[in-house]
Order: sequence, then C-alpha cells, then structure tokens
Amino acid sequence: MSSAGLQRAVESLWYGGSGAAVVLQPFAWLFGAAVAARRALYARGLFRTTRVGAPVIVVGNITVGGTGKTPLVAWLATRLRAEGRRPAIVSRGYGGTAADGTQVVDAASLAGEVGDEPLVLARRAGCPVFVDRERARAAGRAVREGADVVLADDGLQHYALARDLEIAVVDGERGLGNGRLLPAGPLREPARRLAAVPLVVRNGGAAQRGTLRFELRVGEAVRLDGSARQPLAAFAGRRAWMVAGIGNPGRFAAALRAAGIEPMVAEVPDHGIVDLAGLRGREALPVLMTEKDAVKYPADPEPDAWYVPADVDMPADVEAKIMAVVRAVLGGGGQRG
Repeated sequence: MSSAGLQRAVESLWYGGSGAAVVLQPFAWLFGAAVAARRALYARGLFRTTRVGAPVIVVGNITVGGTGKTPLVAWLATRLRAEGRRPAIVSRGYGGTAADGTQVVDAASLAGEVGDEPLVLARRAGCPVFVDRERARAAGRAVREGADVVLADDGLQHYALARDLEIAVVDGERGLGNGRLLPAGPLREPARRLAAVPLVVRNGGAAQRGTLRFELRVGEAVRLDGSARQPLAAFAGRRAWMVAGIGNPGRFAAALRAAGIEPMVAEVPDHGIVDLAGLRGREALPVLMTEKDAVKYPADPEPDAWYVPADVDMPADVEAKIMAVVRAVLGGGGQRG
C-alpha cells in the first residue's frame, strides 16, 4: 500500500466510525500514560522549560493532521504587524532536511530543506521565520534579532518552550474524530486538554452559538511560475488533477467541487510530492494544488499547473475577541512604534 493509501486508511479508521479502532486501544492507553507523564515532568520542573524574554503565543491543535493552524498563524502575524508589533514565527520545519541548529527561512528557501509550512509562512506573513527542532532555541534567536512577540506554529505539545497564550484550532467538520488517542484515534492529547486552552477556534463546520469560528476561503488560481492568475470559476465544468499533500485533502476537494470542478485525486501523502509530468502524461488535465504543495515544486514544471491560495475569513466579532485576549497578554492594545 502506498503512503497516501495508508494515510487514507488510517483516517477512515479515525474519522469513519469504524469499530476496528478498539483493537488499537491498548496502545492508546500506553500512549496516553506517556503523554501524561511527560506533561507532569514539565509541570514539576523536572524537565526544563525555557522563557525567551518576550511573550510567546502558541498556535496548535490536539489532533494529527491539518486543522488550519498555519493560515491562522499567518493571519495573526499580519494583524500584529498592523498594530506596530514585531512578530517572528518559529516552527519545527516538519518535512525539511535542514541540519541541526536554527535556520532562517525566507521566500527563496527550499521546502525540502526548511519544510513546506515554514516556507508558506515566510512568503505570506511578512515577518521573520525560524526553523529548529528545538523551538525554544529558535524563539531565543528570534528575540535576540528584534522580535517582541513569538508565534509558535504547531507548538501546543512542545512544552520545552514556555508560553504566555495558547490558541488551539479544531477542524469544525471532522472535530476530534473518534475521540481516541493515537494510534487508535487522531488525538495527540486527551480531549480534556482543550479545557485548559484560553482560545479554542473552530475552522469551518456549522456555526454554533458561543464558539469562535473562522473559515478558509479559496481565491484565484495562480500559475506556479506566478505569470498568470484566473478565477477558479474558469475551471468550472471540467475535470482537473487535484494535488493536496495536506492533512485534510477532503477540504480542498470540497472547495473544488463547490466551484464546479471535478477533482481527479492524485495520491500524495501529507508533506509529499507527486510527478506532475507523469500525471499529465496519463491525462492532459489542468493540475490544481494547494499553496502548501506549490512551494515544493519548481516554478515552471508544467504549463497548466496552478495553486489555489486559501485565506482566513474571520468574522469581525471573532477577530475582536481573539485580538482582545492577545493584546491583554502582550500588555496593551495601543499602537507601538
């Protein structure tokens, strides 16, 4: 079975209501015991937690796979910059092959070295991005180089980095799946962990009274070399190859179908790549991919290959609530020079 096929099988087990997950429950109990012990060791000071001299805001989730946390980090960085702050982003750089130590990510970095999500953030957020397996080390460097607030992308379980605010993002459509811990379910920590998080934000799904919710809206399609843009509606009524090496490719497929496009799904695992020329050799259809996928390919691999950016659509009242909490943590709501 291919890695993409294995990923689909696991997601079916976690999110499809299969009772087969009970077979893996003993391993989930062991995993849960390890998670609890590790957190207790940090809480008691037996494992070191590092403060870096500036407020740290962690944006993460308690499930495996994509929930929309990276776009939310880019959105928050943009809002902080607009208020005169000097944010920097730190990430583990999952999928990259960079050597040990802190690496600065810029728009010209290679996804294969720094990871696809940090590269998207470097191109989107307009602030410094640092990659390091030891995020506390990256955060320390960010502060030394002038950051007055650090945003940690996917750092909810990285307790070695002390944090002043946690924001958890939950997939509003898939929720917490079957509610089981790994490997029987998608949870990296028990569901009750969310009760300790000051801001829990849902990405999509049905609106619910009293919850903070945003959506990711797809925009125009952009040719991989950046030479052209066109509305997604230009592909309506046609089939297209869909490349989505993300945690929840079904979300991208649904967006394409909503635009009247029939997606021909190319098998690609999370953070993976696919042979674009091979796809078009099988059938000469347009290739549509996510922005996270696009940074992994050369600018001109195929003449009809496009990426479709997704932007955070944040209701004004939700934005006001989030930013009020953030400002309180940062020690004020006024402009900074």
